Amino acid sequence: MRKLCGFTVFWGLLVTLSLVLMPMHGVYAGSKTLKISHQFAESDVRHQICVAFKKKVEEATKGQLKFLIYPSASLYKPKAQYEALKKGVLDFSVFPLAYASGKVPAFDITLMPCIISSVKEGMDWRNRPIGKEVEAIAEKSGMKILIWLWYAGGIGSKGKPIILPEDVKGFKMRAAGKQFEYMLNKAGASITSMPSSEIYTALQTGVLDACLTSSTSFISYRLYEQLDYFNSPEKYSIWFMAEPLVVSMKTWNKLSAEEKAAIEKAARELEKKGLEDSVGANHEVSRVMKEHGVKVHAMTMDEWKKWKDLAVKTSWKHFAEKVKNGQKLLDLARQK
Repeated sequence: MRKLCGFTVFWGLLVTLSLVLMPMHGVYAGSKTLKISHQFAESDVRHQICVAFKKKVEEATKGQLKFLIYPSASLYKPKAQYEALKKGVLDFSVFPLAYASGKVPAFDITLMPCIISSVKEGMDWRNRPIGKEVEAIAEKSGMKILIWLWYAGGIGSKGKPIILPEDVKGFKMRAAGKQFEYMLNKAGASITSMPSSEIYTALQTGVLDACLTSSTSFISYRLYEQLDYFNSPEKYSIWFMAEPLVVSMKTWNKLSAEEKAAIEKAARELEKKGLEDSVGANHEVSRVMKEHGVKVHAMTMDEWKKWKDLAVKTSWKHFAEKVKNGQKLLDLARQK
C-alpha cells in the first residue's frame, strides 16, 4: 500500500511539474508553431515577405499560430524543400516551383523562356485559367499556393556580354530550369545545374562564367563581385520565375477554418508588396551593378523577340512534346 501511495504521489508531482514547465518551451497551450524555410539571404525581399507574413498571421490569430523562419537553406537544401512539404515535415516555403519539375514536370511552365513579358503578367496568373491549372497541379502534388510571387531575371557574364542568343556559344552557364537549359544548350552553351545560392562560388572557381537568375538573387548573393557584364531586366526579360509562398497540404488540412482564413487574408494583403518588391528589384539590380563597375545593358524589344523565336523553336516545342498536357499549359499561358 505504501509503495502504491508513493507511486501515486510521485506521478501526481510529475504531472504537475510538466504542466508548470510547458510554457517554458515557447509554445503556449493550444498554440501551433509552424516552420517556414527558404534558400534566400535575410537581406532578400523573399525573406522579408516571410517576415511580414509571420507578423500578420501571428497578430490576426493572437499568437494561436506562431512561425519560425529558416533563411539561407539553414533547414533544408533548396530542392529538398519539395519532399519536405509533400510529407508535411515542412509547413511553409517561398519555393521556386520549377525546382520540383523533376517530380512534377508540368511546373516547368512557371520557368519557361519568354512565356510572359512582365512581372505583372505573371501575377495576373492568379486570376486566369493558367494560374488555376497550376494551383490545381500544386495541390495535387502536396502544396498549396498562398501568394503568387514572380521574379524577373537578367543574364550575367564574365569576359564578354550576352545580348543575343548566338552570344551564349562557348559559355559555361547556369540557366535555372530544364527548359532554359535546353534552349541555351541548343544555342551552344554548356550547362551546369545548381540552385542560386551556389552561383557565387561557381563563378569564383570557374565552374561557371555566365548565369541567369532573379534580380533579387543577383543583389542578395553579391554576384556583381564576380561579373563583368549584365543584361538587365529593367525593360524586358526572357527569364521570369514563379516562386510563391506555399503551404504543405498536410499542414493546411490540419488547420482550423479560422486559421486558414487568417492565413489567406494575410496572403492577399501581401500580393501588392510582392509585385512592388519584384518590379523595384529590376531597377535596383542595374543600379547596384553599375555601382560595382559591371557594364550594364538593358534588353530591347527587338532583342527579346529574337530570344522568343529561339524559345518557341526549342523549349516550347520540347515542353509540348515531352510533358503530359504540355501543349495545353502553353496554350493557357499564352491566353491574354
